Amino acid sequence: MPGLSPEGGGFQFCTLSAEPLFTPQGQIRDDVTFAQLAEFVWFAETGTGYSGKADSPLLGMHEGRAIYLLYKGILKDKAVDGGNVLTAAVFAILPTFDGPKTIYAAACRLGAPRLQREQIAFKQTPYALAV
Repeated sequence: MPGLSPEGGGFQFCTLSAEPLFTPQGQIRDDVTFAQLAEFVWFAETGTGYSGKADSPLLGMHEGRAIYLLYKGILKDKAVDGGNVLTAAVFAILPTFDGPKTIYAAACRLGAPRLQREQIAFKQTPYALAV
């Protein structure tokens, strides 16, 4: 889908998925892959197309900020507390970044002081993704 680039002037071409990623109720469809949601999250955060491999919870860095996605057991454990929820144990195994981080996940079990100390902006999926 063409559109104006964030820098002003010019165009950027983005391919939209054939099917919507979300149900009419705003939930992520069960058959949505990590790669599909990673592309959506990256675009929502950066306004640019995603060119990463979508094989890590760390999608990449944009303007000095790391963007993470915890979804569909990307950490190889699909249990609620095993990878799709931001817990202290999950945070400890994420690829590190010394700077601001935006982390999308189903829920967060870290308190506000820890989020602030670690420079984490937590965003709950699917609610933080405007559809």
